[in-house]
Amino acid sequence: MITEQTSQIAFNKQVASRVFLMGLKSPEMRAAAVPGQFVMIRVRQAMDPLLRRPFSICRADGDLILVLYRVVGRGTEILSEMRQGDSLDVMGPLGRGFGHPPDGRRAILTAGGMGIAPLLFLGDSVGFLGCNLLAGFASSDQVIGPDRVGLLNVEMSVATDDGTLGRQGTVADLMEEHLSHMDPEPGMVFACGPIPMLKAIAAIAMRRDIPCQVSLETTMACGLGACQGCAVKASGRRDRSYWHVCREGPVFDARDLDWGAL
Repeated sequence: MITEQTSQIAFNKQVASRVFLMGLKSPEMRAAAVPGQFVMIRVRQAMDPLLRRPFSICRADGDLILVLYRVVGRGTEILSEMRQGDSLDVMGPLGRGFGHPPDGRRAILTAGGMGIAPLLFLGDSVGFLGCNLLAGFASSDQVIGPDRVGLLNVEMSVATDDGTLGRQGTVADLMEEHLSHMDPEPGMVFACGPIPMLKAIAAIAMRRDIPCQVSLETTMACGLGACQGCAVKASGRRDRSYWHVCREGPVFDARDLDWGAL
């Protein structure tokens, strides 16, 4: 059930270069949230900035929902300056989340940059022992590991663009490497990150006929499908021309998207 409420900030701490982790008190949202869903936050009560910002839920812990965010503009700059005890207007949980991997089959979780957020929630929900967590970042100072959000003893394979940590290359390179050693192949691939990364991951999965779910990151104004601002072109497989990322997504079967139009 979607809730709009004033939520108190339990903590707001920096966990990587210009990346923050915020804990929001909301027993109702915590109970309702599933991996892959998001919340829309109004960063101030004043009308400036006007629009809410969407943030993936990266963990549900006790009576808290946790969100990861990178400071990229005025809205997130304001958010980064907020302190424990401050309150925010929060709406959620919103959208369609991830499905569960098939029983008895390993899953591959692939993340690019801030796309790590919903996959940490997914891995925590289904159990990391049944998953391979692969993540790509620009550099070592951008890496957000599971330990940064309180998930301990979770292994993550890392690729960085500049080679300062893990393998030099992309998360798609990591996935190809892991698949070459996996027998049997995974039952499902889950992905979240920038569009070029998602295209590469989806292409690998579809070429190998491995089911793949992707979570799209896009600009949203309302979070409810009313403004039409987050529409993406559908593949036509399900007799649809467009999908609303906020309502029918953000998680989609990779086969249901027109990758050439993204």
